[in-house]
Amino acid sequence: MTTQDTKIEKEAGDLSRRDFLGLLGKGAACAGALVGTGSALASAGGGAANPLGGVGPTFQQAPEQYAEARKNPPKIPNYNWTEHKWAFGVDVDRCIGCLRCVEACKMENSVQMDRNHTRTWVERYVYLEGEKHAHVDSIHDLKNVVAGSNETRFKFDDRYKDQKVEKAFFVAKLCNQCEKPSCVQVCPTGATYKAVDGPVLIDTKYCIGCQYCVQACPYGARSLNHERGTAEKCNWCYHRITKGMQPACVEVCPTGTRIFGDRLDPESPVSQFIAKNKVNVLQPAMGNYPNVFYKGLDKEVF
Repeated sequence: MTTQDTKIEKEAGDLSRRDFLGLLGKGAACAGALVGTGSALASAGGGAANPLGGVGPTFQQAPEQYAEARKNPPKIPNYNWTEHKWAFGVDVDRCIGCLRCVEACKMENSVQMDRNHTRTWVERYVYLEGEKHAHVDSIHDLKNVVAGSNETRFKFDDRYKDQKVEKAFFVAKLCNQCEKPSCVQVCPTGATYKAVDGPVLIDTKYCIGCQYCVQACPYGARSLNHERGTAEKCNWCYHRITKGMQPACVEVCPTGTRIFGDRLDPESPVSQFIAKNKVNVLQPAMGNYPNVFYKGLDKEVF
């Protein structure tokens, strides 16, 4: 054992499990970044492609790092996660941009009540007369959102009232709970893992707040909770769906824009939505295989 190894072992003896995992995780993450750099160079010269697709370093988390978490699902009475495969649908033609979904999500999941922290959000796409590309307004931009009415805390501003608008629409966004999630691939401690029933979950006990997952997500669906110091994302209100309830955003949507259900049930709302409509996913070329399906998605979006 080297002097450096002895020093690390001594320091680790005084650390909590989370801090110790953080120490190891940062080392693994740095090693992963180096491996990723080497792989990128190899790829440029005809090397093998990243098997999981997506972005970020090509370092792939060893399966044993998070296999234990997958084998031991959350202890939820009367729920078997092998009997479900959850999925989400968004009917773009129905969304009115009321942002009730955003507020409901924040209240249900104790997300900070400001415009910079969201688990789900809505984007406004506006085509002005004579322009080929849409103006994209997000709730994350403070200039685009103003104080709401008594129905909702936030609403989009009326910046286009004096301009000729050819077309405008809203697109609801949230975590895609990918089949091949980049966030799981780059997590150095196994805190982020893919659940058997579909959602990508975070075990905050093991999250060290390194934000590799935030950078790796091609959909911008992750953020850092600055109060807890851990990663945060939409999990389709896992605490609700495992009790037979709908996600909060689905429950409050006044137009039926958001559709949720079990793909193992052919009669579920989401199964029927996918079967009866032409649907698309966001950024299919990334190879993440999202589980949020959109109807009426404009080419400017994906």
